[in-house]
Amino acid sequence: MSELNALTTWTFVNEVEIPHDVESILINGEQAIAAYQTFRDSAVFTDKRLIVRDAQGMTGKKVEMYSIPYSSINMWSSENAGKLLDLNAELELWTRSGLVKIKVGKQVDVRRLDRLIAWAVLGG
Repeated sequence: MSELNALTTWTFVNEVEIPHDVESILINGEQAIAAYQTFRDSAVFTDKRLIVRDAQGMTGKKVEMYSIPYSSINMWSSENAGKLLDLNAELELWTRSGLVKIKVGKQVDVRRLDRLIAWAVLGG
């Protein structure tokens, strides 16, 4: 299969508590399930979508928000070396808009991310 260019790439550094201020952007009945620290901000899995907040600029005051509804994910893949401490794990999400890559830090359980995405996309 030929190499595709990603629309965007994020790195999930480690799993964290769900940020309190995420409630202000959720719709009625939507619930946050898990959160991950990115280099400058966070990514939150809800029961409806993946929300990634990306602080911009030198001060980080400007924040870009990405919202990927699970219904837009057509397929995903995960890659790791199969070792407990894998430094190169990666997820790829093929969406209606294109490819999104998520690099997975060594403190993140890539299989837990696999299960979260499967639960969200497959309704399990």
